[in-house]
Amino acid sequence: MTEAVKTPWHIWAVGVVSLLWNAIGAFDYTMTKLQNADYMASFTADQQAYFYGFPVWANIGWAFGVWASVLGSLLLLIRSRHAVTAFAISLAGLAVSCLYQFGLHYGDLQRLFGTFPMIFTAIIWVVLIALFVYARRQAAAGVLR
Repeated sequence: MTEAVKTPWHIWAVGVVSLLWNAIGAFDYTMTKLQNADYMASFTADQQAYFYGFPVWANIGWAFGVWASVLGSLLLLIRSRHAVTAFAISLAGLAVSCLYQFGLHYGDLQRLFGTFPMIFTAIIWVVLIALFVYARRQAAAGVLR
């Protein structure tokens, strides 16, 4: 028989903070995809057209990036080893989204939004990689089942 591993306090801290962080991304995704007038009013018509012009494959990448990360945070909170897979899927979705935005349309992105998307996306990468590594370590330690 295996001995049960006690849940460390940091699982709850990381799980809750990451869920709040990812909820912001989920809210942004939802409001943008629903074309919520109040939410999108802070963007110019050209900026809105940029968001609404994403091809299906870029939207799929964005969706996987956002929703797999939310799922990963929830899975951390219930101590599931599947959090690792969810964060890996989220990383793949982020890569697809970045390919579209920075690989294929960087000129449009910079013209419409300046340097903010580059800086914020770098922060997203750092946080998501940290969550993936954290989940892998917790799974390896037997904290995630």
